[in-house]
Amino acid sequence: MQFKRFLSVFSVCAAFFVSPLYAQNVWATTEQPTQAMESVRKLINAPVFNDKKFLITDLGAKGDGKTNNTEAFKKAIEACSAAGGGHVIVPAGNFVTGAIYLKSNVDLHLQDNAVISFSYDTHDYPVVLTRWEGSDCMNYSPQIYAYKEQNIAVTGTGTLNGGGSDEHWWSWKGSTRFGWHEGLPNQLKARDMLHVMTHQGVDPRKRIFGEGSYLRPNMFAPYQCQNIAISGVKMINSPMWFISPVMCDNVTIEGVDIKAEGPNTDGCDPDACKNVLIKNCVFDTGDDCIALKSGRDEDGRNNGRPAENHIIEGCQMRNGHGGITIGSEIAGGARNIFAINCTLSSPNLNLILRFKTSSLRGGTIENIFFKDIKAGTYNDAALGFDMFYEEPGNYIPTIRNIWVENLTVANGGKNGIVVHAYKESPVQDLHLINCSIDGVKTPLKIDNVKDLKLQQVQINGKAVSWPEK
Repeated sequence: MQFKRFLSVFSVCAAFFVSPLYAQNVWATTEQPTQAMESVRKLINAPVFNDKKFLITDLGAKGDGKTNNTEAFKKAIEACSAAGGGHVIVPAGNFVTGAIYLKSNVDLHLQDNAVISFSYDTHDYPVVLTRWEGSDCMNYSPQIYAYKEQNIAVTGTGTLNGGGSDEHWWSWKGSTRFGWHEGLPNQLKARDMLHVMTHQGVDPRKRIFGEGSYLRPNMFAPYQCQNIAISGVKMINSPMWFISPVMCDNVTIEGVDIKAEGPNTDGCDPDACKNVLIKNCVFDTGDDCIALKSGRDEDGRNNGRPAENHIIEGCQMRNGHGGITIGSEIAGGARNIFAINCTLSSPNLNLILRFKTSSLRGGTIENIFFKDIKAGTYNDAALGFDMFYEEPGNYIPTIRNIWVENLTVANGGKNGIVVHAYKESPVQDLHLINCSIDGVKTPLKIDNVKDLKLQQVQINGKAVSWPEK
């Protein structure tokens, strides 16, 4: 009996480790990553809420574009959560508020023509445990925040207006392009201090910033939460990154329309999250459209949480620096990342598919699948790997098992494919199948790669091979 029980346990463990999702072997056919992607899809389920509704105007909110409704939002969310959960309803109108804290089992639902306009007053943003550019710290609350909550959502057809402009928030970048000039404060000193604290291993709760530090808050950034959804809404002018859940599990981001031209206004940056779906979203941003992250340097390595099991599907990238990016704050690594049926085109787009890391980061990036990606124009490269994105350190990264299929570019830029890697850690098992890239000055710019396979790959109408003939 004990032997049979041992065999049963052994067979379950063996099945786990050889499943398509967790396999470490190199993909040999497109069916393998496709099967792995569908295994991931089954793990992602949007939260479901009770039918109870709590109208914020019943709690004193006024949609006049003037009244500060922070307290009314708080009362509605607390009442909804205390009643077992449901929907906090934002009707048509312009509702000004400070930071919103979402509690478990609450859906913040914006009806047609509803606008939530976030306050410019920094005192409306309490200092909370959050993550800023991959480093954990105490800083201004994200405009929508939650800590260790579960079953939370922002849904509907209304608009979240972060209030970012050259007059508010964006000048803190310290760039004259975004309204900064001599005599105005900026984030540079605090940013450097945060990096030093990260390297020194200071307790994140003792890395206190906020007022006087000028580290801009993100718009939607729950921290260590489970079962999250944001869908349907329009998001404009975030102070910094738009959507950046941190160390969260089971995240659905669907049908969101994001627009801003400000500094570091990344569209969607899940950080050290597991089981994430980004579907049918539109990105028109001032920085990366989608950037998958897993913490900066020591914070990423010590937490040991990779960006894991992400599906990006049916998205449009209308403007941004990187289309689909992995990094640069990727010290925890990334694995099982799938992107399919996406379209990109912008004269400001530097790279379509981008990997950026460094030996300050370290970590392993593996099992990455891109298929059916269409692009118009870009500046730098269609596919780029850079292990030297920032200054060097002692943690050489690993990048392996990358599959790119049906990548089509109508009018490329400087380079087709770029690989800039360490000699002792080349990009491994890079497969490109049925790809066409036109309008490129330099087809291949590759230094260190191992097992690069090009099948039916054309650049400027000519078949390319490796090693180049």
